[in-house]
Amino acid sequence: MRHVGLLIETDDNWGRSVAASICRYANRAGWTLLIGPRDGQRRLRIPRGWHGDGVIVSLRDQLMVQHVRRLKKPAVDVSMMFPDETWLGRVATDDQFRAKMALEHFRSRGLKHFACYSPSIGRYSGQRAKEFQRVIEKENWQCAFYPTRQRSSPSGWLTNTKHAGAWLRQLPKPLAVYAADPYAARQLVEICSAEALLVPDDVAILSGDDDDLMCSVANPQISSIELGSDLIGERAADMLNQAMQGRRPSRRPVLIRPLRVHARQSTNILNLPDAELVTILRYIREFATTGIRVADILREFPVSRRALELRFREYLKRSPAEEIRRVRFECARRLLRETDQSIAQIAVMSGFTNAPHFCRSFRANFGQSPSDLRPANRSSA
Repeated sequence: MRHVGLLIETDDNWGRSVAASICRYANRAGWTLLIGPRDGQRRLRIPRGWHGDGVIVSLRDQLMVQHVRRLKKPAVDVSMMFPDETWLGRVATDDQFRAKMALEHFRSRGLKHFACYSPSIGRYSGQRAKEFQRVIEKENWQCAFYPTRQRSSPSGWLTNTKHAGAWLRQLPKPLAVYAADPYAARQLVEICSAEALLVPDDVAILSGDDDDLMCSVANPQISSIELGSDLIGERAADMLNQAMQGRRPSRRPVLIRPLRVHARQSTNILNLPDAELVTILRYIREFATTGIRVADILREFPVSRRALELRFREYLKRSPAEEIRRVRFECARRLLRETDQSIAQIAVMSGFTNAPHFCRSFRANFGQSPSDLRPANRSSA
């Protein structure tokens, strides 16, 4: 019987999903969990006198780092807010892949002006914003950054709203803003409202993390990136299990790719000066899952294949065939997460010819199988 401490905040979807996944692992492994213990100051802390075997933690401040280190127990971190702390195991979201996913989503909307909003609120690593900037600049675009350390507003907001509003107003429009998490994204929607900036027409907002409540009750609802929280919890528990058996964790973190972009109203925009291309894109989004090919587009619209290819490359940086595949994969990822349909059924519903072709293409594009995206407690049969 192993006794494991769980020091993870469960005030959002991410924390609850990671903790739930660890609990499922613990049930299979026969562990006893100490979940979310707090001290007299309401801080997550392992109580004195606890004789446990290991800890899974989301390190959010230096005091927490010191606390876990003093325990002298095997430990695994699931936050990566302190990347230089290599004395414990680490499992976290692949920030580079998350940034690429965000750029791909914005680019599919025809957006070319980018910004990142990541105020220092102690909920995420600064690496999240840096990776987005790196991905944007690699494409020879510029990314405006909101200063991360602004004096807080007297009203208790996460940052100075007047300063943030002035920052937004002076940036080119329409603007694609990558917000670090749902809290920052929700605040950004409120700032836009106060500044009479329309979302998504003036400012399209994408949250780097998903939270059903925070993203859905906003007006407009906020698009977000859904993370592989189930897999993070599973891998962290397995890593701790090995550490408690004497195996030293690797100094390199295990990185888990996000699952998909959950598109909502805050990025519902097609900003292209080519009206016919906008119409073609809407046609693709409506019929991609029916099995259409580029030849079908050419029959539907009075345009040559060469001209179509050039216009897609100019505005979207990809071919018409790649756009059709992108829409199919977007549909497949949604069905994998939200339905109990079999892989074979989802392949057909997404416009792929058969399940083997779908699985091969999916792995080639995302580095994982379709079944890896299904919730851990759902059968992928």
